[in-house]
Amino acid sequence: MSGPLSPPGLGAGFADPVGDAQRSFRRIMDAMARPGTVVEVGGAVMPPAPLMPATAAVLLTLADLDTPLWLDPISADAAGYVAFHCGCTVVPAPEQAVFGVFADGRRLDGLGRFAVGEADYPDRAATVVIQVAGLGTTGGRRLSGPGIDGEARLAVDGLDDGFWAFQAGNRLLFPLGIDVVLACGHRLAALPRSVTVREA
Repeated sequence: MSGPLSPPGLGAGFADPVGDAQRSFRRIMDAMARPGTVVEVGGAVMPPAPLMPATAAVLLTLADLDTPLWLDPISADAAGYVAFHCGCTVVPAPEQAVFGVFADGRRLDGLGRFAVGEADYPDRAATVVIQVAGLGTTGGRRLSGPGIDGEARLAVDGLDDGFWAFQAGNRLLFPLGIDVVLACGHRLAALPRSVTVREA
């Protein structure tokens, strides 16, 4: 969707829209298929603050004209960037969104308002990107479920403690429930609705 030329002040999208999007798609899908895996995306992407390159890469790869997007108040100033590079419409309420972005994982007001899908259409659930201060695969929470051989570990810094209670409730909704992507700089990890998360 995006190219190397952007209006002044908007920030850079993918330099090679097709090739970069394909590479990013493979890495995002790998993270979704193997919860707890931390992958690098974004490359030379330079979104405006407070969006991180990994967050921008997810939107540049997966969002388009048919993707209603909700931005939390902290990231609202990035609306012009996503409108230009992704073509998606920014909506005022989480309930209206297919994608959502929280710029600060410690401030998750509205997380419980996203669509979790319907019994006949679980694919209508939202995907939410939450930016955090750190991601690692040593220590942290224990992950199990589809795509994980035995157990995986995921350590997250800068995430509200209440998120884990939300995630546990979200898992109980399966096959409904939202999918979560945690972004930190150029790195991301996924917590799909199918994953079970336990304390260390």
